[in-house]
Amino acid sequence: MKEFWARYKHAWILCYGFIYLPWFLYLERTVTKNYHIIHTWLDDLIPFNEYFIVPYLLWFPYVGGVIMYFFFNNKQDYYRMCALLFTGMTISLVICTFFRNGTDMRPAVDPGKNVFTWLVSRLHAADTSTNIFPSVHVFNSIVVHIAVARSSCFKSRPWLVRMSFFLALSICLSTVYLKQHSVADGLGSIVMCYALYPIVYGESYGAGWRRITRKALS
Repeated sequence: MKEFWARYKHAWILCYGFIYLPWFLYLERTVTKNYHIIHTWLDDLIPFNEYFIVPYLLWFPYVGGVIMYFFFNNKQDYYRMCALLFTGMTISLVICTFFRNGTDMRPAVDPGKNVFTWLVSRLHAADTSTNIFPSVHVFNSIVVHIAVARSSCFKSRPWLVRMSFFLALSICLSTVYLKQHSVADGLGSIVMCYALYPIVYGESYGAGWRRITRKALS
């Protein structure tokens, strides 16, 4: 056990979960009325599509899997990604604490239509329509892809970087096609990433994202 702890003592940063989860669950229980409805005209142009539940749920293994990969394989990438993830997630909680917000766009879903609508109905039962701005789903997807694209671990496997890019993009799109989030929530996440990225990675968000995008599409 001592040997394991000496080798993996960087696990301490994952204790952030003991801060985030209780805080988030508290907001889920208490932000139930008198909150600001976030809605834009762009939201009305985007149709509901239950098939996007697939990339939406893939967010969980995507984020968790990349964290664990870097945990065991690249401590520097692990620290940088966690620093950006957890800072943004904390800012999101602070915003939702003082700016109570939610959405009213969720459609009525027939769980008997197909397996995808059933999954959407389960999502609606487990997750409220509040505490949505900025979108943690969008923010974390962007951050995880940035970490993957920047890492030397994947230099010889560019196809993995491309897969990460398209998965992150589909997850971001899923938030609006499932009506879980407004377009404004995603834009808020992009702005937050734009502001925090230079602090962690030491270069402008624009320069870093252009390089990362070229790498993903090349």
